[in-house]
Formats: sequence, structure tokens, C-alpha cells
Amino acid sequence: MTTTNTEYKYVHLDEKNVPIITGSTMKVVELITSVKAYSWTPEELHENYPHLRMSQIYSALAYYWDNQAEIDADMEKRYEYVEKLRQEAGESPFVKRLKAEGVIQ
Repeated sequence: MTTTNTEYKYVHLDEKNVPIITGSTMKVVELITSVKAYSWTPEELHENYPHLRMSQIYSALAYYWDNQAEIDADMEKRYEYVEKLRQEAGESPFVKRLKAEGVIQ
């Protein structure tokens, strides 16, 4: 596996140019998704991802702020893909049963 160093001590690019938090397998976009979804602070990120050091978290956050448009576009692409899959899958049998039983509308 070939990686490329960045100017951020704890962020490198993998062979597909995806920013990864060095010393882990976590993508920067995955960390940022947690920030966006839960409004977690760096300390809360550390509580929820104890395998990451605070220095790794802050380095990933700095990388995000310097490359925000690119990472936001990646998150949007992921969201659109999930929505497409959800629509293709349709309503689950469990939800259909709950509706038939009048439990939900």
C-alpha cells in the first residue's frame, strides 16, 4: 500500500488519495461526519473514539478546515449513494407489517 504524507502530522493520503488519520484506519471524512451529525467537540470525539489521540483528532480537524469543500463534497456523495440504496431497497417487510397491524402510519 502506497501512502503520501501531507503537511499535517497525523493525516496521510492512501493510494486512492483519501485522507486517513495516521496510526489508524479511520478516514478524516468519518471523523467529520461525527462532528456534523452530533456536534461533537474534540473532547467528545476522543471519548467516542478512544483509539485516537487528541493530537490525531486536532490534526484531522485542521486538515478538514483547510480542505472543507473537498470533504464536504465527499460527504454529499456518500449521502446521495445511501439515499439511492435506500430508495432501491424500498420499504422493509418489518415496516410493512407494522403498518398492516396499525402500529405506525
